[in-house]
Amino acid sequence: MDSRVGRVVIAAIAVLMIGSAVGCGEGAQETTSDAQPVRIGAVLSLTGTYAALGEAEKNALDLEVARINDAGGINGSPIELLIEDDATDEAKAVAATSKLIEQDGVVALIGATGTGPTMAMRGDIQRAGIAQISLAGGTVVTGDFDPLVFQTPWSNNLVVPYVLEVMKESGHTKVALLTDSGGYGKDGRDVIIAEAPPAGIDIVADETFNPGDTDLTAQLTRMKGSGADAVLLWTAGKEAAIAMKSARDLGMKLPLFGGSGQARAEFIEGSEGAAEGFVFGTGKSLIPSNWGEGSPEYQSVSDFATRYEAAYGEAPDIFAGHAFDALAIVADALERAGTDASPAQLRDAIEATSGLAGFGGSFTFSAEDHNGLTREDLATYRIEGGKWVAAE
Repeated sequence: MDSRVGRVVIAAIAVLMIGSAVGCGEGAQETTSDAQPVRIGAVLSLTGTYAALGEAEKNALDLEVARINDAGGINGSPIELLIEDDATDEAKAVAATSKLIEQDGVVALIGATGTGPTMAMRGDIQRAGIAQISLAGGTVVTGDFDPLVFQTPWSNNLVVPYVLEVMKESGHTKVALLTDSGGYGKDGRDVIIAEAPPAGIDIVADETFNPGDTDLTAQLTRMKGSGADAVLLWTAGKEAAIAMKSARDLGMKLPLFGGSGQARAEFIEGSEGAAEGFVFGTGKSLIPSNWGEGSPEYQSVSDFATRYEAAYGEAPDIFAGHAFDALAIVADALERAGTDASPAQLRDAIEATSGLAGFGGSFTFSAEDHNGLTREDLATYRIEGGKWVAAE
């Protein structure tokens, strides 16, 4: 048994043990009447351009906190989750962080939804010395390393090279790039510009738009005449659907590619059929069987998806999965460190996370790596018939 497999097996056993304490009905601990709740804060984008992402994240957190508390909490202590809306705005993310830390006394923070708000929170996180588990996919979140900051999505420095390789293998070497000027789009553009040459891809058009824009016709018209043989879209905002409809209205025949920002039902529904054929790379968990039935990751993702669908009538997207992972990481650390752990002790326990099977993959952090995911956690999808399917 190699070391990675060994860690995963150990993690599976650990998850089952945690499940008996925080998630499973039979044999669950009872919350003691005098047990103090563990306060965890979350800064989510419940309004603004990332509202659909934040809603999915809130659904997942509410679902999993209720499950843990119904099963007796963590070591007998319930979780008290306090959620603040940052409205997809960096200044409001800072204000929300300050409130959760100074007024509410949370021991750890989940969020923010977006890369820009996540980075804006850093000053308050550092002053308070508490752990932050970001739900944003920007490379800078953990690439600009801070010992207090962790990240659950597959970062752009993993997903971008993967998608560029998919495009190259599909025969596309002249690419028109369309990104937003927000944190995730700007971060993705920087990685794409750096990674395209070694991938054998020439960026022949480089267009941007601002979050909240409602007309992308000018950018797409210039891209149409650029000589590109494909389009790469990098954004997590609702404007992605506008881009797809505009491309259709302009009669663009170029194949379109993207990344994790398009792994959501809002993108497909908002595109009103224009996203058919869109190819994107993101984590394996959109189709749980990608992990292999019986694997720890398959079991974790399948169990969560079953609970989520029962509660909300739809399958979880990757953003719900990122929130599920963040709470699982904090719960696992609290289980090991104790619910009376200091913020520093809780941070240390989070950094010691090893082989924890979640939605994003098998999380193993270290003193140098607070993302813990690998290229092996990714897969390729195509939108067909109004849903995502595995791409050949």
